[in-house]
Amino acid sequence: MKNRLVAIFSLIVGLITAQQQAYYQQEASYKMEIDVDAANFSYHGNQEIKYTNNSPDELSVVYFHLYWNAFKPNSLMDQRVQNQGKNADGRLTEFGNSKLASIPKNEEGSQTVNWIKQNGKLLKFEVQETIMKVYLNEKIKPNSTTTFTMDWDSVVPKQIRRSGRNNREGVDMTMTQWFPKLAEYDYDGWATFDYIGREFHAPFSNFDITIKIDKNYVIGAGGVLENPTEVKGYTENPTIKTDKNDKATWHFTAKNILDFAWAADKDYSVETFIVPDGPKVNFVYQKSEKTQFWSEAQPYITKYFQLMNATFGRYVYPTYSFVQGGDGGMEYGMCTMILGEARSLENLLGLMIHEGAHSWYQQMLATNESTKPWLDEGFTSYAEDFVMNALFPKDDMPNPFYNAIQSYVRFVKSGKEEPAVWLADHHDNGTAYTVASYTKGELFLVELGYIVGEENLSKILKKYYQDWNLKHPTDRDFLHIAQQISGMDLKWFHHYWINTTKTIDYAIKDVKYNDDSTTITLVNNGEVPMPIDFSIFTKDKKTVNYHIPLNMMRTPKTKDYFGDFQTLNYWNWTTKEYTLTIPYKKSDLQILGIDFSQRLADVNPENNFLEVK
Repeated sequence: MKNRLVAIFSLIVGLITAQQQAYYQQEASYKMEIDVDAANFSYHGNQEIKYTNNSPDELSVVYFHLYWNAFKPNSLMDQRVQNQGKNADGRLTEFGNSKLASIPKNEEGSQTVNWIKQNGKLLKFEVQETIMKVYLNEKIKPNSTTTFTMDWDSVVPKQIRRSGRNNREGVDMTMTQWFPKLAEYDYDGWATFDYIGREFHAPFSNFDITIKIDKNYVIGAGGVLENPTEVKGYTENPTIKTDKNDKATWHFTAKNILDFAWAADKDYSVETFIVPDGPKVNFVYQKSEKTQFWSEAQPYITKYFQLMNATFGRYVYPTYSFVQGGDGGMEYGMCTMILGEARSLENLLGLMIHEGAHSWYQQMLATNESTKPWLDEGFTSYAEDFVMNALFPKDDMPNPFYNAIQSYVRFVKSGKEEPAVWLADHHDNGTAYTVASYTKGELFLVELGYIVGEENLSKILKKYYQDWNLKHPTDRDFLHIAQQISGMDLKWFHHYWINTTKTIDYAIKDVKYNDDSTTITLVNNGEVPMPIDFSIFTKDKKTVNYHIPLNMMRTPKTKDYFGDFQTLNYWNWTTKEYTLTIPYKKSDLQILGIDFSQRLADVNPENNFLEVK
């Protein structure tokens, strides 16, 4: 009997502890010394990392990412590209073949760890291509800190994707994913995804980095440059201090960022300006006719930061750098690497604004891109379209997200769609990954705004930032806030939109004109149930709106930006058809339609409207 009572008591304590376990996140502080051999595209590095285990778990191993080990023939990245064939990411292929398969031996990337120690004692480790597993001599107990020291050598790879040497725009070195980086540990365990070319995850960390490099180089980087008067590019008359090898030393610091990235080139120019009540911004690029639009971008970027701060939450860091990195665009802590040779000012700003918006979605709100890429790429794309519409308004666009809806509908009809819930590197088709992560992720917010109302969506996004900035939220955390603010049940929507490839397809099935009224029958031809905003446009040019809530919402929408509306009875998700009668006769009506706002991602919108003749 006594043993039975002890077992019951232990079970109760375990349940209470599980229910009350607080959110935690790990911490790391890096102190690095980097010595670059620019002529041979290599460098030697050593680092000290203070790592704090804030989890309730005792850690017996740690993991590091060695991303550059992917850039060689027969790597996991190369194998994946070859296996995907024509469906592979086009940036990794040439004439249908993997670019990685033909990297010359002297241009392969490598990160060779010479040794690693914990509190001064050597550790055993094994390298699994882009992941290094380290066996600890001393377990890291909860709420304790340990110190790692490490020495390594790296060869800068031929630039194919994001990182590398001598890229197509002539930048000497783009140093991203460039150092052995601690993996994130959280409730889901270690985030040890192999690097196949897509997304990342990391603990928030502090960085103190010194980089020795030929004095003629200019560096663009995230973080704060602590010695701008001692290096080239950041002041008019610097006093460049050099060592016996004619190398200048650059000193950068940063707090609470996910990753430190930099690029180096002898031809970089630096333009600096300060956003009112915002960060100091650096443009680091090669000035030429091909980069002429950079000089026109400053006032737009100033407005961009102001719009983002007002709409999505305040940018918390002191600086931000836009660096011509020479390959697409990729966000890092306090900076982005982007293509610099744009065809127009609008194209350049679109890239700057998308990558900069990642400072909110994936940097300050640090979701796991490897497992839920739609949470960062999609939310960032939403912010991009919102800001670009404000900077470059188009009169023929019903809303800023109309083109995203059209793009999604076109791809759905190709039959190649894949669910957004899939892991980033595990999509079978490169375009399907893009649509699932960028487009459907963006439309998650667009459809949510349609369901809960735009004012509620704005409140949701601001509270998401307020509760989770500089933390690691998940979609469950976002959904909790959305349900709390709207008062609706939204789990059904999250399930359909993220976990399936089912589609929305509503239509006007039948219209009967009575003596003093009109009866309309709507039909759900699709697989995703949604609430319906139905409107009429009268002959005397008035718009009258009706809201048909979905029964699974449990609470109807109360307001939206298109104005007043009348709320009708619920439409049960199990019912194919819905009939409503409105107090307008045929002679009163000009147009009937589902979703005048054009936010509903209906795959066959042509049957949503009827012109009354």
